[in-house]
Amino acid sequence: MKFIGYDVGSSSVKASIVDENGKVIAHAKYPETEMPIDSPKIGWAEQDPEQWWQNLRILTQKIIAESHIDKNEIKGIGISYQMHGLVLVGKDKQVLRPSIIWCDSRAVETGDKAFDDLGEEVCMNKLLNSPGNFTASKLKWVKENEPEVYEKIWKFMLPGDFIALKLSGEATTTVTGLSEGVLWDFQKHQASKTLLNHWGIDESLVSTVVDNFTEQCVVSKQGAEESGLPEGIPVLYRAGDQPNNALSLNVMNPGEIAATGGTSGVVYGVTDNIHSKESVRVNNFAHINHTKEQPRIGKMLCLNGAGIQYSWLRHQVDQKRHSYQELNDLASQIPIGSDGIIVLPFGNGAERVLKNKDIGSSTYNVNFNRHKSVHLFRAGLEGIAYSFVYGTEILMNDGLQKGIIKAGGDNLFRSSLFAQSIATLLDTEIRIFDTTGSTGAARAAAIGAGAFETLTDILTEKDITTTYIPDFKNMDQYRESYGKWKNKLEQVISGS
Repeated sequence: MKFIGYDVGSSSVKASIVDENGKVIAHAKYPETEMPIDSPKIGWAEQDPEQWWQNLRILTQKIIAESHIDKNEIKGIGISYQMHGLVLVGKDKQVLRPSIIWCDSRAVETGDKAFDDLGEEVCMNKLLNSPGNFTASKLKWVKENEPEVYEKIWKFMLPGDFIALKLSGEATTTVTGLSEGVLWDFQKHQASKTLLNHWGIDESLVSTVVDNFTEQCVVSKQGAEESGLPEGIPVLYRAGDQPNNALSLNVMNPGEIAATGGTSGVVYGVTDNIHSKESVRVNNFAHINHTKEQPRIGKMLCLNGAGIQYSWLRHQVDQKRHSYQELNDLASQIPIGSDGIIVLPFGNGAERVLKNKDIGSSTYNVNFNRHKSVHLFRAGLEGIAYSFVYGTEILMNDGLQKGIIKAGGDNLFRSSLFAQSIATLLDTEIRIFDTTGSTGAARAAAIGAGAFETLTDILTEKDITTTYIPDFKNMDQYRESYGKWKNKLEQVISGS
């Protein structure tokens, strides 16, 4: 038996095929260059959901051909996807407008007003979050600003729900998905009628709720013809990219922490505590193994401005003359603190960690006679690493236990400079594992099919590729540099 997993991101779609033992048979992505994000207005971010589907179709045929397997060996599908997006489809199951994706800031005021109207106690006890800038708030924004679109809605969906719809023709979602959209009532264990009624949104727009690990739907004849997958095989697993990343790293129980450094950066820790005092800056979602009887809450901190800052530097400053690894090597030649340059990497929309402020990306203390582009590369990596540390401090203040941080060996965590800075400032160990989001989704599909007895069978210590421990020798230099960065950030936030 083989299982295929997809990771539908905002930069590309990735796929992995694993066997019944979880061994990776093939891995691929499409397109090779990053998918564009449209920004019709400042603070907006949109993508065409049909483009995700077309890329997934091409990728599926590519990975099956390159792996030389018989497609009929594939017995199940797992889906991971970019979180918090809003996809709207009509009765004909066609997309009504571009998806309002995760880094779009247009619904900040909408969510903040609902938080004020409903009150912190109601939001935290029922939703575990402020409505913020999440899927539900984006739907309300469409209702207020695009009524002609809203009137045509049959179902609203998260990006992974849309992919499942294209595969099967069925409209389904999950508890994890609804909670990431801040539409799940944790007290009543159902879609939140409190928020839906407050905004006048008909409950019929919510898709059928299914479990994360179950036969959620099956590939239809049309889905098979378009994708190249066998007709009738089931979608066995679905989760947003961060809960899925945690699963991929075997982060399932209280005290365990996962991190990822892609376009955005995330620190994701699991707790059984359903309370939060940082509701405005920290997100609390149902983890993939959450149940009403045994709560498992993913306490997540998202940094919109992370890898996209480094990507911008590579494209605009370096003009893509060097690979990311070459840039990492060049940056490592510059001393800790980047010779005084400070980069605040928050140029990708409103940041929840900054209480939904959009302060933009900024660079300070550049001296034209002393600094070169390589200083900017180091300062950029340091700025992103320091934002991880800043956010993790907030999580720990909110009750998250500091433990070993696990991360996949892709994107920012390929940089030893980046990972070493975090490990040193948090005085903890970072373990890099040989796994990816699409691999985790494929293995999760195998779990759904019963190929693994327990979730902990997914990943073992043999999958560790690199370990970073605190650099005690240079601890003071790291702390001094981080202190200056944090002071500058707080000055900007306060407007001083």
